[in-house]
Amino acid sequence: MGKVVTSEVLRFMTDCFKSVGANAKAAEQQAELLLRADRMGHPSHGLNRLELYINDIIKGACQPNNQPKVLKQSASTAWVDANNVLGATASHFGMDLAIKKARDTGVGWVTVKGSNHNGMAGFWAQKASDQGFIGMAFTNTSPLMAPTRSKKQALGTNPLSVVAPASQGESFYLDMATTAVAVGKIEMQLRKGEPLPHGWAQGPDGKETTDARLAFDTCCLMPLGGGEKTSGYKGFGLAAMVELFCGISSGSNYGHHVRSWSHSGAGGPANLGHCFVAIDPENFAPGFKDRLTESIQHWRQLEPTDPKLPVQAPGDKEKALARQSDARGTVSYVKQQIESSAALAKRLQVKPMDVVLDD
Repeated sequence: MGKVVTSEVLRFMTDCFKSVGANAKAAEQQAELLLRADRMGHPSHGLNRLELYINDIIKGACQPNNQPKVLKQSASTAWVDANNVLGATASHFGMDLAIKKARDTGVGWVTVKGSNHNGMAGFWAQKASDQGFIGMAFTNTSPLMAPTRSKKQALGTNPLSVVAPASQGESFYLDMATTAVAVGKIEMQLRKGEPLPHGWAQGPDGKETTDARLAFDTCCLMPLGGGEKTSGYKGFGLAAMVELFCGISSGSNYGHHVRSWSHSGAGGPANLGHCFVAIDPENFAPGFKDRLTESIQHWRQLEPTDPKLPVQAPGDKEKALARQSDARGTVSYVKQQIESSAALAKRLQVKPMDVVLDD
């Protein structure tokens, strides 16, 4: 493992985006998105994703300096064309618009087409929660999941997130893929040279595999719940719901029409769809934040099946890891990530990250 000062990680990723032509604001926003994932213990969506985004810009599949535009809107809704900008640019635009409409009407619902991968879904729901709203964010991704009874990929990891503010400094934080894991976790197992846990992915024969390379090459994750006997059809149903909110509602590519994850940049623009929702809880029963806090604190007091593993409320793990990272002032990366980042720095002719400590 290698540790890098947090500000140095941000500097490096920002420099990489600028080196391929992204303006300062777009570069900084995308880098902040990636860093948040690493700080919160989701390395699959952090530095791990940098080269994919860089390659999209180099190949012309992403135009980072374009501007999103509103195509249609009402008091509470909007339809946005991201105009092929980076996912962070499109998502800041979409959620800012949803928040504005929620301030005016109580609810803001925005769908976005023509976008690119926008990282950790919870980042966008958190943006609304920070302003006092219940935030929800959904996005579609490349076909990676086969429904139960099928070998053929039909939907992506199609993550969903819900973040809500509570009292006493508490908050509800849910960010989850509708597959057993995100594809980035397969990549991280590859980087570490470790096999997959059972229930993560399928091989080309449609059967479960623990071979990380085979799983990555096949690009077919198990739906949330696994196989049919363990209710994998529910994960497939949730992924289909996300597709309804994103690609199908926005007019972007959807489901089986989304380009393959393994052909990033080669097949032209990704044209991904997002959905951003902001809801003002003050429009409903009073005392929302106090009830949410009471619930969160009650969940933590539930008797665990293993005393060494206390019950956690949604988001507790991410918040704890972020606090630890911020207290250290560093982010940790596996050796292969440090090496690939150094190679990327050389390729782009930017100053590589300064690794301060190796374990």
